[in-house]
Amino acid sequence: MTPSIAATMAPEPKAGPASRLDEALSIAGQQGLLKGRRTLVVRGRMPAALVAQAKKKTGIQSDSKLLEAALASLAVADNYAEWLLSQRGTVSRNLDLEF
Repeated sequence: MTPSIAATMAPEPKAGPASRLDEALSIAGQQGLLKGRRTLVVRGRMPAALVAQAKKKTGIQSDSKLLEAALASLAVADNYAEWLLSQRGTVSRNLDLEF
């Protein structure tokens, strides 16, 4: 029996906050940012609604894991959007794009 087409196709990439955090954690791990003992204590008072919504969107229930994921996301984020916006107006309006 041959497998169905759906069974032979590669899975679609995940989208959404949880997959972005998974990717950030993966990159942070590859960069060595998650190595070593966890000795630093980070504390802060947060609005309950903010924490609840973040946990709901990510599926993370542990406060420590939620903070780790958020920090990893900040630490490995690229600046592409900022760079792209900074390029506005740098190409001459007279450039022939051959359209």
